[in-house]
Amino acid sequence: MSPRFFSPVGRVVAASVVATIAAAPAADAASRDKRFFQQVAGVWKGPGEIVAGKYKGTKFTCNLTGQPAEGKETGMTLDGTCRVGVFSQPMRAVIAQVDGNYKGEFLDGADGKGLDIVSGQVTGDRVVMGINRAKLNGAMVARIEKDAAMNITISVKVEDRMIPVIGLKLNRQASAMAVAEE
Repeated sequence: MSPRFFSPVGRVVAASVVATIAAAPAADAASRDKRFFQQVAGVWKGPGEIVAGKYKGTKFTCNLTGQPAEGKETGMTLDGTCRVGVFSQPMRAVIAQVDGNYKGEFLDGADGKGLDIVSGQVTGDRVVMGINRAKLNGAMVARIEKDAAMNITISVKVEDRMIPVIGLKLNRQASAMAVAEE
């Protein structure tokens, strides 16, 4: 199997979509969003699978470290590797709130071999990010369960439907405190 199989994973996993936020004052929304991204801090590991498309059925494992944005900024960086068999590929997603909206990139963004993060919303224990690359539009939904697991689903828009293409279940290996001490 060639390492090129990871191209769909790399292009779509970042990021990578679709929820409604109840109306809330801007200060509450900002603190709610910041709390969510602080929960992502730590070391995460787990399996994933491509569930649609040319590489359907391909299973992979990711090891990622989450870091919230520093200071008053709202956002995060998720950095590490995903591998299938003996092939490994670096993975990196950067999300930041810019002028009240979320922007960022997965890998090196849509200008390279990755995806752009073009929008986002946080609702409780879930974040939805709009993703884009050329004519490909989609969404990445990440949900944290009981501070110990994070489920990520990446979907792409086909005509008027969102089709899930990648699923990933990460389990927390170490807390943010343990990461900071290293």
